[in-house]
Amino acid sequence: MTEFWNGKRVLVTGGAGFIGSFLSEALVRAGAEVVVYTRYSSRGLGGTVGDMEAGLRARMRFIMGDLKDPAGVMAAAAGCDVIFHLAAHIGIPYSYVHPVDVVQTNVMGTTNVLEAARASGASKVVLFSTSEVYGTAQYSPIDEDHPLQGQSPYSASKIAADQLGLSYHRSFGTPVAICRPFNTYGPRQPARAIIPTIIGQALRGDEVRLGSLHPTRDMLFVEDTVAGALRIAEAPETVGEVVQLGTGVEIGIGDLVQEICTLLGKSPRIIANESDRTRPEKSEVNRLIASTARAEALLGWRPTVALSEGLARTAEWIEANIDALAVDGYQI
Repeated sequence: MTEFWNGKRVLVTGGAGFIGSFLSEALVRAGAEVVVYTRYSSRGLGGTVGDMEAGLRARMRFIMGDLKDPAGVMAAAAGCDVIFHLAAHIGIPYSYVHPVDVVQTNVMGTTNVLEAARASGASKVVLFSTSEVYGTAQYSPIDEDHPLQGQSPYSASKIAADQLGLSYHRSFGTPVAICRPFNTYGPRQPARAIIPTIIGQALRGDEVRLGSLHPTRDMLFVEDTVAGALRIAEAPETVGEVVQLGTGVEIGIGDLVQEICTLLGKSPRIIANESDRTRPEKSEVNRLIASTARAEALLGWRPTVALSEGLARTAEWIEANIDALAVDGYQI
């Protein structure tokens, strides 16, 4: 880690979430003063805050609010040198049920972050995107010039958020960079994601219930995602650019199930194509695999954690925390 972060004040929206918690910890270790903006709840701080290292958590400032409140976002960003914007409604199934909420949070919320960045004079704004913006691969591996396809309300909202960020750079000179990770996984990930879903069900019982098994995904371990995001923030060459993070290796969901079951020493019955877990036909993203060429060229970044190692580390964490994970039912 460079000395880039020493003494820098950094805002992480969504810093109490899965990726955000690892990013916030890494920033504190690097010497940054971290402000975490997380969604208000009357139950207090939630997300993965309880899973953070206590000593690192104590060095963060937590602000509870809502992305849709411009005054709250503005106050959180005041005096911040760097802003990482991760907060979003991320559930694709949720976007089928509540598309308006998803658009308001992901689009208007991002606009509020960008306005706050302009007001604070931040030197870098890293907006977190998603590989879902590409839809099913029209060619592979997918590079940053691949056409964008909104195949769900969620993906459409993220396309809009990305384009807003780039428009602020072009219109106002806001130093925006887009970090576009492929399918990040690892410890602390909630049960709504595919890998915790498989591991949790396999550990709990003799059945694993899933949607489609044919889609392929490029699975990226959370520590590699965080390392890439930090480099995007550090590198001046990324301003106005989209940089995606992936492994360049795809795996089908069916093969992923088998690899996980072998790792766990389990032989559950696989029940596929459950209607509640299957996307509408034209909304399913059938293939995602990343080109890592731009990340390597601009950042010198490459993933370091192999899928086998990442799955083992994830399974170990899930087994230790399974009672706190909602693995018995379908989570949207």
